[in-house]
Amino acid sequence: MRLDFHTHGKLAKKLPFSTVYTDWLFDEARRAGLDALCLTEHFNTLQFSDLYGYLASKSRRVGDTLELPNGLRIFPGMETDVAEGGHILSVGPLEAILELNHQLEPYKGKGKFLPFEKLMDLFEQYPVLVGCGHPYRAPGHVPELPLEQLKRLNFLDLNGKDMALDRERTQRLTYDLGQTLNIPVVSGSDTHQAVQYGCIATCFEGTFDTVEEMHREIRAGRYEIQLADSAAFQVRTACLLKRSLKEIYALGGDYVAVLTKAVSA
Repeated sequence: MRLDFHTHGKLAKKLPFSTVYTDWLFDEARRAGLDALCLTEHFNTLQFSDLYGYLASKSRRVGDTLELPNGLRIFPGMETDVAEGGHILSVGPLEAILELNHQLEPYKGKGKFLPFEKLMDLFEQYPVLVGCGHPYRAPGHVPELPLEQLKRLNFLDLNGKDMALDRERTQRLTYDLGQTLNIPVVSGSDTHQAVQYGCIATCFEGTFDTVEEMHREIRAGRYEIQLADSAAFQVRTACLLKRSLKEIYALGGDYVAVLTKAVSA
């Protein structure tokens, strides 16, 4: 089972949700060889609930996943900022993620983010797995927190974007922290668009469709992380594409139409 632990369903959190763009994303994820992904959308993105409402309407429930018509299974999740600086990933059943997002409504503005300890207190009331996304990406400070707090995490994200930019540093620091905390290291592409899918993936020996099984498999270490030879090129291209599409939108253009027409041409 080939899974990406860190993905997004929108180009950017301040842009409106587009069903066409999201459909394109997940079709491309399947073409990139993914069997499943964790949709860790930013907790303060515009139309967070609309994104999940749309996916729920066009998928079937299989365990904790939303299975799309193309066979891709989506583990619902989100990416939450903390006051200390840094991003925390959570993955769980759809209802838990939606309720958590609602609970976090007062803390979505910059300067209002919850501290790590209080966020973990909230997460521990729900059946979710919690990890630190790209722990050593500036300006994050999560690894500097007390060890007794960090040990509450379930996993660390060996981030595809960071691996492509500085593989040696990212691997060394992330695995050292995982060893110190005695928690697993998994991988996510951190993509907001399709070019980055497959730059890195967590490949499991078996398949699963519940968060409980996911936790069991990562704790048992029955997986390997695969970094594509083309990862650096994919990340550079993805960053260029994202900037270009956002500029099209800022100038009043339809970036979705431009993108999908270019793909189909």
